[in-house]
Amino acid sequence: MRQDVFVSTEQTDQNLQELQEQQVVPAETLRDEYDALVDEVRKHRTAYYQEDAPLISDAEFDELYRKLENFEALHPELVTNDSPTQEVGGEVSVAFAPAKHVTRMYSLEDVFSLEELDEWARRAEKNAAIQAPQDQIRWLTEVKIDGLAINLLYENGKLKRAATRGDGVTGEDVTHNVLTIKSIPTELAGSGWPAELEVRGEIFIPSADFKIFNDALIEDGKAPLANPRNAAAGSLRQKDPAETAKRPLSMFVHGIGSREGLTAHSQSETYELMRSWGLPVSPYWASFEKYEDVLAFIADKGEHRHDLLHEIDGIVVKIDSFAIQRALGYTSRVPRWAAAYKYPPEEVHTKLLDIQVNVGRTGRVTPFAVMEPVKVAGSTVEMATLHNQDVVKAKNLLIGDVVILRKAGDVIPEILGPVLPLREGRESELHEFVMPTNCPSCGEPLSPAKEGDVDIRCLNARSCPAQLTERVAHLGSRGAFDIEALGYEAARALTQPASPTPGPLVNEADLFDLTAEDLSDVLIEREKKSRGVPTGQMELVPYFYTKGTAKKPSEPSATTKKLFTELEKAKSQPLWRVLVALSIRHVGPTASRALATAFGSMDKIRAASVEELASVDGVGSIIAESITEWFTVDWHQEIVTKWAAAGVRMEDEVDESIPRTLEGLTIVVTGTLPNFSRDEAKEAIISRGGKASGSVSKNTSFVVAGDSAGTKLDKAQALGVPVLDEDGFRALLADGPEGVTTA
Repeated sequence: MRQDVFVSTEQTDQNLQELQEQQVVPAETLRDEYDALVDEVRKHRTAYYQEDAPLISDAEFDELYRKLENFEALHPELVTNDSPTQEVGGEVSVAFAPAKHVTRMYSLEDVFSLEELDEWARRAEKNAAIQAPQDQIRWLTEVKIDGLAINLLYENGKLKRAATRGDGVTGEDVTHNVLTIKSIPTELAGSGWPAELEVRGEIFIPSADFKIFNDALIEDGKAPLANPRNAAAGSLRQKDPAETAKRPLSMFVHGIGSREGLTAHSQSETYELMRSWGLPVSPYWASFEKYEDVLAFIADKGEHRHDLLHEIDGIVVKIDSFAIQRALGYTSRVPRWAAAYKYPPEEVHTKLLDIQVNVGRTGRVTPFAVMEPVKVAGSTVEMATLHNQDVVKAKNLLIGDVVILRKAGDVIPEILGPVLPLREGRESELHEFVMPTNCPSCGEPLSPAKEGDVDIRCLNARSCPAQLTERVAHLGSRGAFDIEALGYEAARALTQPASPTPGPLVNEADLFDLTAEDLSDVLIEREKKSRGVPTGQMELVPYFYTKGTAKKPSEPSATTKKLFTELEKAKSQPLWRVLVALSIRHVGPTASRALATAFGSMDKIRAASVEELASVDGVGSIIAESITEWFTVDWHQEIVTKWAAAGVRMEDEVDESIPRTLEGLTIVVTGTLPNFSRDEAKEAIISRGGKASGSVSKNTSFVVAGDSAGTKLDKAQALGVPVLDEDGFRALLADGPEGVTTA
């Protein structure tokens, strides 16, 4: 949650000018508007800081807070000392004893664009040149942890007290709860620490631990925690420390308060000292002379923010030197020598309009949320998966709720849960989701495929239109045949039932036997446009053919011609892609590669016993049983037979020239290699007898690291796994382990 927003001079002037051009408002009305706005900001600060249950998203609060700042800039006569813009943090909860900080805890000046950050940095450089001309600026950059601020007071090296930030002067005494956090030392190591030392840091829950903890809650039928930040704050405010101890809390330090006697001259030097004292210092910081390197740090961490140990919402930029920090000083709320650049929000609030279900290619029926469209992480989202009916129940979702939606980069959007305080008084508008008992596509009864399965399925795999559409779309996907012109819309047109016109496929077996004539009568319904603008009216149009005119008859479209070209190319794809395209349950690219390498042909895979299939590394009994069961179905056999007759490749040619240099080795490729795509690197490993893995462990033989390698490289180095660049990878492929030199 932001504290104070930095608004550029140009932006503020523009906002003020727009406000001044509006009609003059009576003083009494202005005061009422101002008081209402202040109360609104206060309500949301209290919900966030004292109740750990925000009613609106951070982005919405940022907008509300900026509105208050602009209002006060236009009407300074209304501003009082207790305005939220004049305060740090929130009020102190009465549930805990107050704890006065030795030195005040400040907030940070938030900026929301690189242009605003540039302006802040230029101003800081200019002021530093005036106030401390003898010192050269060096920038310290670190990730902004999305957690709860904490202040640790050590006296003579022993932890005396732990307190939340509170209002900056007085916080809440949470010492007993902090003592349960293993990463926080109760006694400092080494020597050289001041007799009285205030350590500032952030309490958080690591992302991996948060997922494990939430999964356990869902398994026990309990509601999952909304997000790591609120979970960390709520955990620290448990009345019973034993309850806090159950939560996977951690801490990283990021500053010093009271420091009399501290010999360090800079923030970076202090971090090294604190690490030597046994304090947990974040690994995600760096110090730079050039401001351009700060921008590169922001870009890099933004690209890899979800590879870090914990959630972040931005980057903190500080002037490293304590001398310059002292010279620049503070405003009433923030230091002039530090600012926080905030990444675009990845959590927003929106309304849950409905919960519907989707029937997948293997018959699994999955609930999904339909929401009021909202922009998050740079894209507009209006749907999100809910996995199964147990997840809907565990998340405590009701149709009509205001929900917390998260979309992290390219990750699939996820609903974290409802904003429970906003339910009050709206109960009559909400209703529970009821899982259907019959397939919404074909009408057949739904049931688990096997006893004990959580998921329910439509078992009418052959005739269910929805499953056929999904299977055809899947076989055209990049992980299967990679047919560029066969996306979901084309698959739907090929497989649609009688309305508006029937598609030519009733089974994917006939895909490679299609002709252009088969597609000539396929119509789909589309919104009519007038000069490129949607009209709201629907019309039937040919999908695969052009619209015919008196002068030019209808003919296959350019995309349709490309579809046939791509279908012909797909026939020569390797065996593992054919296996993926068959939509055998549990059989993905990894298992398919392993099977194709081990057996070499579809006939041999089909003839193999469950035991023989399961013995292949990366397959196992569940996949083996699924494959054997799939081949017992007559219409499944028909697919393989017809594809083979149409010329689809069912056997890999063994290239005797490729040496088996990687037998018994497990290789992990991470980052971007200049001359290998990820699939090409995997093919190179598997074809030489190696195993291409996606995770690093003590059993990993080598890690091949390209640009932007991320946490897999960090883990390899921590475990002592040999790391190769692309040249080393080529040497490994050619000559095996004997051909490479490692540090």
